[in-house]
Amino acid sequence: MSEIKYSRVLLKISGEALGGKAGFGLETETLDYIAQEIAAVHNLGVQVCVVVGGGNFIRGSAFSVKGGIDRTVADHMGMMGTVMNGLALQSAIENAGVPTRVQSAITISEVAEPFIRRRAVRHMEKGRVVVFAAGTGNPYFTTDTAAVLRALETDCEVLMKATKVDGIYNKDPKKHDDAVKYDHLTFDQAISEKLGVMDQTAFTMCQENKLSVVVLDMGKPGGMSRVVKGEIEGTLVTSD
Repeated sequence: MSEIKYSRVLLKISGEALGGKAGFGLETETLDYIAQEIAAVHNLGVQVCVVVGGGNFIRGSAFSVKGGIDRTVADHMGMMGTVMNGLALQSAIENAGVPTRVQSAITISEVAEPFIRRRAVRHMEKGRVVVFAAGTGNPYFTTDTAAVLRALETDCEVLMKATKVDGIYNKDPKKHDDAVKYDHLTFDQAISEKLGVMDQTAFTMCQENKLSVVVLDMGKPGGMSRVVKGEIEGTLVTSD
């Protein structure tokens, strides 16, 4: 454990990431790859929990506009999507050899435990990965905000946000060849420059509670393991 910088971490994965190249539904190869990456971190002796999004099935805020459905109803539909993703991720991680529990912020006791902070912490202490599903359990809150909330509640030392790019840039690197990557940022910079990697509520919560965030490329093998060892990977966002 001497080489480990962070002993308990939370990984935030978007639903689209689980959908692979299509970004929709679930892709087995992608699930297996993500599970192996999580297992590798766990095997270093690090306690791991995960918050998963549901955008590969439905994104409540967008669907309520396009589908003509009440926003609260659409958001609850999105929460159900995160439960499906959580169950899929649980199976994949256990196939990688790591015991896993799913805890849901909405009551769905036949397939997942309710979110209970002490139980979640105890699971991690016993060497289990915990997957948090259904966001915060409330409409109008993103899974980014849920990730920050769960990280704070379970005393995680860092929040890793897995994306499709290798960090935070001053503009979209896929559209601009002159985009500049940041190795380190403060939350003040991220908020003032409106860098849209996380929503403003999530960034503000991190800032107020001094929770560091690392934004990294999920498609780059070993990235999470390098972060927990304290190596430079992606973009680190801190309070100062």
